[in-house]
Amino acid sequence: MLLSEVFASVQGEGVTVGTPSVFVRCAECNLTCTWCDTKYTWDWEHHDRAREVTDTPVDHVIERVVELAGDHTRNAIITGGEPLLHQPDLVVLATALRARDFTIEVETNGTIEPIAELAAVVDQWNVSPKLATSGNRTTARLRQAPLSWFASRGWWKLVATTPDDLVEIDALVARYQVPYERVLVMPEGTDAETLVERSKWLVEACRRRGFRFGTRLHVLLWGAERGR
Repeated sequence: MLLSEVFASVQGEGVTVGTPSVFVRCAECNLTCTWCDTKYTWDWEHHDRAREVTDTPVDHVIERVVELAGDHTRNAIITGGEPLLHQPDLVVLATALRARDFTIEVETNGTIEPIAELAAVVDQWNVSPKLATSGNRTTARLRQAPLSWFASRGWWKLVATTPDDLVEIDALVARYQVPYERVLVMPEGTDAETLVERSKWLVEACRRRGFRFGTRLHVLLWGAERGR
């Protein structure tokens, strides 16, 4: 599989924030978000693909996850890039890890519908549809069929840069009839100061709508440091 990195940390976002986890970060993405904090997985104009990506046998990835997990960590998070570009490999990976009592979370931008074989072995979908501020074309970032599939199956985790983003989030939630309690909105930022400043207005905006406010724990603790 096309791999960027494997590392142990805690989940920094979403409903399982703080959970000890091993992360499998896949390479490549089908979107080009301007504020992406993992551009080293896909932006080959500014990063060296030969250095950043390894074509790693899935068996080796499984061994590395188990090694990093040790005796107590049993949460595996498959992320990217966009991991659903690699679904056949993910089926093998997730199936093997579940057989070892791991819970499987997948982070996705919501543009690709999971195949049935993968859906059967994933415990939690963390879905992050991209807003206009991401710089992607609407037709690339918002796709009807995948988002309809995720509407009742995933935790929707959206990033807000300005208060105006809440208008677009409201429209998305209404269009796909996403349960409000499954919507988390986080401030965009790659440093603690920016997150704290944007959180001040975002907390109240979430409260009024019944959305969950989400922080970005890893950014608060380590900023933009990789492998966290």
